[in-house]
Amino acid sequence: MRPGFLVATAAGLVIAGIVHIAAVLAIPRLSESDALTRSGASESLDHPLRIYTLATGDNPAPAEAWLPIPDPAVAVGVCAYDLAEGPMRVSARTGPLMLSLAVHSRRGSYYAVTDQAAVRGALDLVVLTRAQNDEALANEDENEPSRDVRIIAPEPRGFVVVRVVAALPSQRAAANEAVQAVSCTLDSPADPPANGAGSGAGRSPAKPNG
Repeated sequence: MRPGFLVATAAGLVIAGIVHIAAVLAIPRLSESDALTRSGASESLDHPLRIYTLATGDNPAPAEAWLPIPDPAVAVGVCAYDLAEGPMRVSARTGPLMLSLAVHSRRGSYYAVTDQAAVRGALDLVVLTRAQNDEALANEDENEPSRDVRIIAPEPRGFVVVRVVAALPSQRAAANEAVQAVSCTLDSPADPPANGAGSGAGRSPAKPNG
């Protein structure tokens, strides 16, 4: 067998492998139904978009889920953000049910927190770019520093997944309500710095309802 044929075959296999890997890696960016794209419907809301609603006596049919649902006893909602509009503030009041927040970019989750980290019964996260974080630090009052948990996003667009666990069937309705009670709003430059967790008054929804 001629050496030239072996070299050509090996080169062809290498090129085919590179094309295959590139195609697989490009699927999330080219897909029109990935989680980031579908979460965009929540940008006009000031509360999470229902992704998975737990069945109750009044609502026996859960909503269609398009995010992986590892546990059927977990109510799930999502808030999309575009930091070109400004920082995204996510505020949640804690209660008897376990609650968690996970922040995602297109590449996957990069921050997660549970209600165990709440301060005086509240979680208050601000997702922002590095430049927005620098601006917030420059405008911060040294005598009254903000208690916000600031999260620097690796990309300007992403979404926050809210999960609430219902340990008992009787808690399912409360879990659904707890997801919807989470506030997802756009921090306005005119708003004063938050000096306490859970303070969301005076902030507008991420975008006007259309």
